[in-house]
Amino acid sequence: MENSPKINLMGSEVAKGYACKPKKLDPNKPIMHYKTHIFVCNGDRCAKAFKGDKATELRDIIKDMELHRGKTRIKVTRSGCYGACRFRGVINIYENTASNGFLPNNNIWLKHTHQYSESKWRELFEILSTNTPVSDSSFDMIEEKVY
Repeated sequence: MENSPKINLMGSEVAKGYACKPKKLDPNKPIMHYKTHIFVCNGDRCAKAFKGDKATELRDIIKDMELHRGKTRIKVTRSGCYGACRFRGVINIYENTASNGFLPNNNIWLKHTHQYSESKWRELFEILSTNTPVSDSSFDMIEEKVY
């Protein structure tokens, strides 16, 4: 079993030393779309507040909840600094409205997520997977204001 090739979520064999990079690139293979895309601030202050690799931790929770594939897929990506350091642990949530129609949680900013327990993250992921508005819950959002 140790010699079995690693297969990514798209069904491609993974290149040695990588988590998901396909060994052979197929330019005609479609990308795997997602319902929700979460950008985790990985700027100096937020990364320090998270105390570790928050993106990988969140991906593990998402996989455990079976939200890493299919119509409810949640994708997590590290971002650079948002310039919102006073809110530490900032995440930005985008929903794939192009393929899923209007969804209530597009462009939501949450603050102080470095204080979330695993159960709080699971609650957020459940809300996102069921199209429940985040604004209807106890999550601390950053008010958006255009200057």
